[in-house]
Amino acid sequence: MPDPTPDPTPDPDDGYMRLALDEAAAAAARGEVPVGAVLVEAATGAVLARAGNRVEELADPTAHAEVLAIREAGRLRGRPRLPDCDLYVTLEPCALCAGAISFARLRRLVFAATDPKGGAVLHGPRFFEQKTCHHRPLVEQTPPHGAEAGELLRAFFRARR
Repeated sequence: MPDPTPDPTPDPDDGYMRLALDEAAAAAARGEVPVGAVLVEAATGAVLARAGNRVEELADPTAHAEVLAIREAGRLRGRPRLPDCDLYVTLEPCALCAGAISFARLRRLVFAATDPKGGAVLHGPRFFEQKTCHHRPLVEQTPPHGAEAGELLRAFFRARR
């Protein structure tokens, strides 16, 4: 008979995605589309950067959570390429963010909710599948977090209608 005791080792991806969800909630509280991102050094698990959307606040159409996290990690490291890092984001990245992920040479992308309308990883242009894409990260989706991330987005847009 299998041991019914759950595995005591927590899934690190869960913790990082929780931080990204916190950033998304903070973005919503600021009146921004609730997307959050966390950039992690894969070998050590150190969080290098975390961000939520700041498009409205900065009047910058490129101030997406993913781009802000990549910029901060690059600044901290003093270099534009981060091949030993993983990015956790609450929503499937758009084309802008997929391009930034590729140019930063990130090792891995983990996202929660899919975005059939604006996503560019599993939907739309499928950025990383293009032959002109210079770097393709390992891409993973965490469906358990997708429902929570999706509800944050739905609630945000419901409140604005």
